Amino acid sequence: MITFALPKGRIFAEIVPLLAAAGIQVAEDPEKTRKLIIGTGRGDVRLVIVRASDVPTYVQYGGADLGVVGKDTLLEHGGDGLYQPLDLNIAKCRMSVAVRHDFDYAGAVKQGSRIRVATKYMQIARDHFANKGVHVDLIKLYGSMELAPLTGLADAIVDLVSTGSTLRANQLVEVEEIMKISSRLIVNQAALKLKRETIRGIIDAFAGAVGPLP
Repeated sequence: MITFALPKGRIFAEIVPLLAAAGIQVAEDPEKTRKLIIGTGRGDVRLVIVRASDVPTYVQYGGADLGVVGKDTLLEHGGDGLYQPLDLNIAKCRMSVAVRHDFDYAGAVKQGSRIRVATKYMQIARDHFANKGVHVDLIKLYGSMELAPLTGLADAIVDLVSTGSTLRANQLVEVEEIMKISSRLIVNQAALKLKRETIRGIIDAFAGAVGPLP
C-alpha cells in the first residue's frame, strides 16, 4: 500500500490532474467528507488528508510514503531525511515583505534601524534579514498577518502573496520579494527503497505531466 499525504485546499485541487496522470483517481472530495483517509481508483494507493504544515512530518517519519507540500513549509520544517524529486509547479505564489503604505521601509533599512517583523515563517524571515544585514525583532503570528502593521504590533510582515488583493485591501504594499514559492513532491527515503517500482512510476508520471519547468 502506498500512502500519499496531502493538504486540503489549493494544493489538493491542483494535484488532482497529476494524480490522474499517474492513474490515481480520487474517490472522494476531501472538502465534502469528514474522512481523513480517502481511497482511490487504485487498490494500492490511499490518500491521508493532513494540515499542510504536517505533511513533511508524516513523510519523514513514515506515516506516509509520499506527500505534496509548499516550498515555504519545507524550508520551515528543514526537509531532513526527505527526498525531493520534483518541483510540481503548482500552487504558485511568492514570499514577500510588506508594510503599511506610509512606512519608509527602504529608509529604515538604509539607516540601520531595528525593524519589528511579524510572520509565521520564522526561519525564512530570519535567514532573509540576516543575509541582508538588517536588524529585526521577529514576532510569531499564526494568522491575520495584515493586522500587525495596522495595529502597531510590527513595522513589516513576511507572508505569502498570491494576487496582492488582501494587502491592498488593508493598505499594505509589497516592498520586497524574498522568493518564488511552489509545491514539491516529497518522498520517504526508506519507502523509496522498499517500494521503489511503484513510487518511481508515480514520480515518472508526475514528471511527464508537469513537463519542463519555465
